Amino acid sequence: MALLSPGGTALTYADLWQQTQALADALRAVGATAGMPVATVLPNGTDAAITFLATASRTTCVPLNPRLAADEVRFFLQDTGARFIIVDKSLDTAASEIAQELGLTVLEIDGAAQHPGETRDWLAGVKPARLRPAPPLQADTALILHTSGTTSKPKLVPLLHRNLIASALNIARCLQLQPTDRCLNVMPLFHIHGLVGVLLASLAAGSSVVCTPGFNESRFIDWLAEFQPTWYSAVPTIHQRVASLSAPYRDRAAAHRFRFIRSSSAALPPATMRKLEEGMGAPVIEAYGMTEASHQMASNPLPPGLRKPGSVGVSAGAELAVMDEKGNLLQADELGEIVIRGPGVIAGYGGDPSQNAAAFSGGWFRTGDLGRIDGDGYLFLAGRLKEIVNRGGEKVSPREIDEALLEHADVGQAAAFGVPHPTLGEDLVAAVVPSPGSTPELAALRQFLFGRLAAHKVPSNLIFVPEIPKGPTGKVQRNTLYSRLGHLLVQTGGAASSELEHALEAIFRAVLGIGPTGVHANFFALGGDSLTGVRVVTAINRAYGIQLGATVLFHHPTIAGLVPVIEQAKAAEHNELADLRDEIDAMTDEEVERALAEDDSVPPADPLGKDNVNR
Repeated sequence: MALLSPGGTALTYADLWQQTQALADALRAVGATAGMPVATVLPNGTDAAITFLATASRTTCVPLNPRLAADEVRFFLQDTGARFIIVDKSLDTAASEIAQELGLTVLEIDGAAQHPGETRDWLAGVKPARLRPAPPLQADTALILHTSGTTSKPKLVPLLHRNLIASALNIARCLQLQPTDRCLNVMPLFHIHGLVGVLLASLAAGSSVVCTPGFNESRFIDWLAEFQPTWYSAVPTIHQRVASLSAPYRDRAAAHRFRFIRSSSAALPPATMRKLEEGMGAPVIEAYGMTEASHQMASNPLPPGLRKPGSVGVSAGAELAVMDEKGNLLQADELGEIVIRGPGVIAGYGGDPSQNAAAFSGGWFRTGDLGRIDGDGYLFLAGRLKEIVNRGGEKVSPREIDEALLEHADVGQAAAFGVPHPTLGEDLVAAVVPSPGSTPELAALRQFLFGRLAAHKVPSNLIFVPEIPKGPTGKVQRNTLYSRLGHLLVQTGGAASSELEHALEAIFRAVLGIGPTGVHANFFALGGDSLTGVRVVTAINRAYGIQLGATVLFHHPTIAGLVPVIEQAKAAEHNELADLRDEIDAMTDEEVERALAEDDSVPPADPLGKDNVNR
């Protein structure tokens, strides 16, 4: 079999060839020729797979996310120069209307049922033209995608036939795919991961693909029992959900066994890898890919090859190196920007030529990822260069914080990100999704982090959310988190009630120059930093005769958190003085005089002696 789907008909390779050619003939009949961009807006499934194969092999495929907003659809259609658009008329999308406004020819997929051996009339009202044009050249553009564009305008990525062929064959070889293998595809078929990392790699090996509607937590185990796949590939956020299904997996799909599980498109935290391997009973193979490289660039080998947790593996599809800002290649274990070159890597972006000047250096493509390559050739990523947070001059990788948080049993998902700060430039916060059934405490989680990270890497605040916002492929788009979650950061509730709380609020107001804050307001979210923090701690120590450390605000950044610390310090100071008085009371006059004479901080001639101390 070639393609299967839940509730659908299984297609052999002969069926797949027949259906692909029928759609390609229909496209020729309406005037779509080689190199002409044809956009597609289809839900995940067998139709999306066949449409991609047909359009990429005879024209140029431009797959779009069916959930795009109207303005996004308009931008992508104009940016790619699409002439035709294929839509599923069952979808609730404005794509058809926008395409007509732009003068595109709208083609609707005929929803008629498909049967093995029966040629389908793919496009409603179109009679296929029985034409067999010359096959495309390897230098022709097969696929046009866009970068995610989380920090700037999305870039146009034209992928040639030779790019896709090289990448598909490379992935199939790395994973040792055989005709007996079957992949359960949960990745969208408008993204490079699903199109190349799953579909083309599987077909290149003669194996089969289950085309699901997309990841569905409630149906995942059923699909495993029904189709018996040998592997699946996904992004870390999906793996985190799958790891939580380990108990029902063992109960309901006990006879099923994965040969391996693949992770790509974002860094996989080591804690997630451990949970997934323990729960699903299969090795997890982490890979490194991006659209501009036709997906895979590096991969950990299958067992018995060496897999290094935290590493995305060795070169597998592209030559890897690390480069500094001046374009010099660095040595093993030196940190810098990851650069690549190879047959799967694009020759340049489409559209604006100025984008290529910054993207290429000495024949190498700059990935924008920060990392190092160890002496064995294994690549370790440290995060996106644009995601690195400059916290008052200290450079911090949010990924390091994610991984530390995920080591805590009560944390299901985590994503650290930078937020604007008036004096630090940027501060650190983290969004946390609790593990099912758990209710972690903010203070306890921060203390957990202080035991694993340097103090300047511990986020000033944590936000508990039911779900971390993600992009259309399931990846966390870190650079959008502040705009989407920032409104949850400033918590000023909880009016001061005790004398100590009122006093602390007055100190906060005086140092920060702001109005009433509330006992739950975070000092750093209010604009505080290490320097103003020292002023606050100094004022507290003077007011209460205690000796709190200068970093106490890093551990307890709210008034509510400071109160018990101050009360404990006051009690300790009182007990220490009481113990001192008891000790002195038990001493003779001569012992007191001798002790005072030996203490450099006390004047040697104290005529009142013991009685003066007791006062």
